[in-house]
Amino acid sequence: MQHKKIITGILASLFSMSMFGQSMERSVQNRPYTDLRPLHFGIVIGANFQDMKFQNVGPQTLTLKDGSQMESNVVCDQNNWDPGFNVGVLMEARLNEYFAFRLAPQMYFGTRNLVFRNLQQSQTDGTTVEERQSLKTVYIGANLDIIFASKRFNNHRPYMMAGIAPMMNLTTKASNYIQMKKADVFAEVGIGCDFYLPFFKLRPELKFMMGLSNCFNSKHIEDMNNADEMPYAASVKGAKSKMVVLSFYFE
Repeated sequence: MQHKKIITGILASLFSMSMFGQSMERSVQNRPYTDLRPLHFGIVIGANFQDMKFQNVGPQTLTLKDGSQMESNVVCDQNNWDPGFNVGVLMEARLNEYFAFRLAPQMYFGTRNLVFRNLQQSQTDGTTVEERQSLKTVYIGANLDIIFASKRFNNHRPYMMAGIAPMMNLTTKASNYIQMKKADVFAEVGIGCDFYLPFFKLRPELKFMMGLSNCFNSKHIEDMNNADEMPYAASVKGAKSKMVVLSFYFE
């Protein structure tokens, strides 16, 4: 609920700034020729909120490496959108007055806090037995975006963007119950606004990133030898990543 309030507040702020600018009289423009250059370069920093949607297997019969079998019913979930941060660089190519292409290699750092509920076991007080895993993620990738911007008015210019982001996950610990694949691809859509300041252009942007592929590594269970960990490692058959990213571009 908290992250929804933050997103709503950011959207309202961007919209109000855009509408406020439209009602103003024209003023002196800062950096009037910056958007006419064929290429722009800059840096980006921001914050992200990561989530993961799991496909749980449900009740199942597991066959252990010694040939014995056991009944299992474990569900996995990420209860909250966990925060992280991102840094990178950008190159933007002007296509025409309204469209631009942006290449932004970035690194996304974050931690997903997962909860496993073993529905087969109960504690002395009757509550379900839970196990937790802190799944650290470090993505490195290249965001490939098309930007559609309105006409500049004074010193601001709102826009929309969409694109894809191939990613490589650099953290895959063998000791985790759940392990992610090294490669993933995200689709992304968002909105932002260019603010032309005297010495640089500032661009706050809010975007939503949705994983297009199954990022769960189902082969990870083959390397596990601890029978007590098997029900947790085998509880998931698929997963897709999601991110909400608030970035600030400096050009």
